[in-house]
Amino acid sequence: MPFIIIAVSILFLIILIVWIKIEPFLSFLIVSVFAGFLLGIPLPEIMGAIQRGIGDLLGSLIIVITLGAMLGKIVASSGAAQRISTFLMQLFGKKNIHWAIALTGLIVGIPLFFNVGFVLLVPIVFTVAYQYKVPAMFVGVPMLAALSVTHGLLPPHPAPVALVAQFEANMGITLIYGILLSIPLIIVAGPLFAKASWIKAMDIKPLAAFRGENKPPEALPGLANSLFSSLLPVFLLIVTSLLLLRVDKSGEMYPYLKFISDPSVVMLISLTWATISLGTQMSRKIGTIMEEYGTAVKDVALVILIIAGSGAFKQVLVESGVSQQIAVGLQGWQAHPLFLGWMIAAIIRLSVGSATVAALTAAGIIGPLVGDGLVDPNLMVLAIGSGSLIFSHFNDGGFWLVKEYFNLSVKQTLMSWSLIETIVSVMGLLGVLALDLIV
Repeated sequence: MPFIIIAVSILFLIILIVWIKIEPFLSFLIVSVFAGFLLGIPLPEIMGAIQRGIGDLLGSLIIVITLGAMLGKIVASSGAAQRISTFLMQLFGKKNIHWAIALTGLIVGIPLFFNVGFVLLVPIVFTVAYQYKVPAMFVGVPMLAALSVTHGLLPPHPAPVALVAQFEANMGITLIYGILLSIPLIIVAGPLFAKASWIKAMDIKPLAAFRGENKPPEALPGLANSLFSSLLPVFLLIVTSLLLLRVDKSGEMYPYLKFISDPSVVMLISLTWATISLGTQMSRKIGTIMEEYGTAVKDVALVILIIAGSGAFKQVLVESGVSQQIAVGLQGWQAHPLFLGWMIAAIIRLSVGSATVAALTAAGIIGPLVGDGLVDPNLMVLAIGSGSLIFSHFNDGGFWLVKEYFNLSVKQTLMSWSLIETIVSVMGLLGVLALDLIV
C-alpha cells in the first residue's frame, strides 16, 4: 500500500506541474497535504510536518544558497569567471573544456557540500558556455556528475561520514576506495555522457544573473585573485577540516575552528573577501555591488521556494514512517549484502527523495549484516551511497535546483540530471561489487 500511495502522489505532482502548469511550490504543498492524508498522518499534524520540512531544509540551505548566489554574481560580473574560464580553455583547449570542468568539480566537490559547490561553479560553467558558444549542458554535465559523486560517496560529506560511524568502518580506507570508485564514475557520467546528442541539442538560456559580460583582458582581475576569491570556500574548508583532525576537542581553539568551518560562515567570509578583492579594490562602488547582490537573490528566490516545497513533501513521507515500512519489507530478501544495501537505499531514494535519508535508513536495516562480518563495512558505505543517488526526480530538492538554475524544462532535467544520477548509481554498484572481488 505505501508503494501505491507514493506512486499516486508522485503522479499527482507530475500532473500538477507538467500538465496543469501549477507553480511547483504550490504543487508541492498540495501534494504534501494529499500524501499526508493518504499515509495516515493525523490531520492536525500534517501542516506541522510540512512546516518542519520547509524549516529543516531551508535552515541548512538558505544562507548557503543566498550567499552563494551573491558570490556567484560578483565572480561573474567582475570578470573573475571569465578569467578562470579563459585559463582553463588555454590549458585544456576548447575541445577538452568539459574535462577541465569535471576535474574542477572533483577538487571542489570533496570538501564542499553539493549545494555550495553548485552555486560556486555555476557562474564558471555559464561563462564558459556564453563566451565560447558551447552548449551550457555540455559544460554543466561534468560539473554535476563530479559534485554528485563526491556528495554521495566521499567523506567529509554528511551521509558517508554517518555511514562510516554506523558501520564502524575506517574513514581513510573508505575515502581511498571512494576516490578509486569516483574517478571512473565521473568520467562516464560527466565528460562522456556530455557528448550525448540530446545533451548538446539542449538549447537553453541560463539565468542571466550568473552570466558575466565579456570584458577586454585588461579589464579583468588577475588570475591569482580570480582563483583565490572564487575558491576561497574550498581553501577554508580544507584547512579547517585538517586542523580539526589535529586539534583536541577539549582545547581552546576547537570551538573557533568548528565555527569557522561551518559552510554558512565559510560563505560569509568568502563573500566579504570577494566584495573587497573583486569589488571595491577594482574601483567598483559598493552601492552597485549591493544592487547586483539584490538581483542575484531575486533570481534564486523561486529556486529557494521550490526546494522548500520538496522539503515539505519529503518530511511528510518521512514522518508517515513509509521509508521504514519499505525497508522492513525488503529485509527478508535473499541477495548479496552489498546489492541489498544498494537496493534498499535506491528504493527509499526513489520514494522519499532525500539521498541522506535514504542512506541512513538503509544503513539501519542493513547494519546487522555488517556487524556479523558478512561484508566489508567500507564497501557497504559506498554501496549504500551509490544507491542513495539513483534517479533524482520530482521529490528531490536537487532536481529543482538543477532545473531552475540551468533554466531547463522538466523533460530536459529528467534527460540530463536524472540520468547522470542513475549512471552514477548503477556504475557505483558495479564498481563496489568489483572491488569486493579484489580487496
